[in-house]
Amino acid sequence: MKFNKLIPELSVSNITISKDFYTNHFGFQIAYERAEEKFVFLSLGEVQIMLEEKNDHWKTGELEKPFGRGINFQIEINDPELLANELKSKKIELFRDISRDIYKTPNGDEEQIEFLIQDPDGYLFRFCN
Repeated sequence: MKFNKLIPELSVSNITISKDFYTNHFGFQIAYERAEEKFVFLSLGEVQIMLEEKNDHWKTGELEKPFGRGINFQIEINDPELLANELKSKKIELFRDISRDIYKTPNGDEEQIEFLIQDPDGYLFRFCN
């Protein structure tokens, strides 16, 4: 297995709920897990994230919802509109509905179709193309 150079590890309230959320709603695959440690390594194409039920190993302060304040994780997918509509049909609330935004880049202005969603603990994910 090849590991990315940067892999976020998210502390979650309940590993079972979070694992279900990522695999059943977004199509993440379980690369491996350590059930006894309440840890799972997930992948979606070239995207890798780790989830671990909160413990005192990485505690830098009090952890309260929404987790991950001040950060959003951008995940590039082929069809964000399709995924957003699938989630809405399942009555899953989007943090920000599908939009077309223009961002200035070194290559000039680039349009991005995107939407945002929070996971069960409040981590913010931006799905885009």
